[in-house]
Amino acid sequence: MNEFALLPAVEIVSAPSPDASVIFLHGLGDNGHGWSDMVPALRLPQGARVRFLFPHAPEMPVTINGGYVMPAWYDLYDADFGARADLGGVRMSQSHLEHFIARERERGIEASRIVVGGFSQGGAVALFAGLRHAERLAGIIALSTYLVDPQSLAEEASAANKRTPLFMAHGTQDEVVRLEWGRSSSKLLEDAGFPVEWHEYPMPHSAVVEELDAMGKFIVRVLA
Repeated sequence: MNEFALLPAVEIVSAPSPDASVIFLHGLGDNGHGWSDMVPALRLPQGARVRFLFPHAPEMPVTINGGYVMPAWYDLYDADFGARADLGGVRMSQSHLEHFIARERERGIEASRIVVGGFSQGGAVALFAGLRHAERLAGIIALSTYLVDPQSLAEEASAANKRTPLFMAHGTQDEVVRLEWGRSSSKLLEDAGFPVEWHEYPMPHSAVVEELDAMGKFIVRVLA
């Protein structure tokens, strides 16, 4: 792994000598600081030794926003579900996430003790990369997001992560990533045999305490 390729990130350790890691990717226009405040809301048990990493996305022009340069994991071409994501950019961000996983492995964390996740764009990358990762991961978290390029999943999905638990949650009032996109993505994954835990909350394109509490319980369970 090339060290220079690793993106900057916010790092929070819940207790000394971590034995597990959570790598969480923010949404479009945000940065790692935007989600780093969620750690206390997860209400992890006292003594849980988890290293949280919140990488900052690179800045790039985003087509759907008039070419405005902002932090983004990939370009967005269109509001349409099937044509919105720049797949080349998604695969580049997949590579960035793989670098973080490799770094955690070098730091002594087994792949089976690593959770990858994200919100919106970040969740899409976490789903895309996590389902394709060569080693078994502890879990995948996808908040207010959708499945990118589902047509390639059958061919590209890793057998090692076929039974990896997936936590998906969405707001019923989401006007940015529509609820039906999340529901259809969840159903597609369930139909393909992936173990999806689906949650809905009365919220817009954001997060609520109840969602973070459920997410914390999921992390505790998959790291048990």
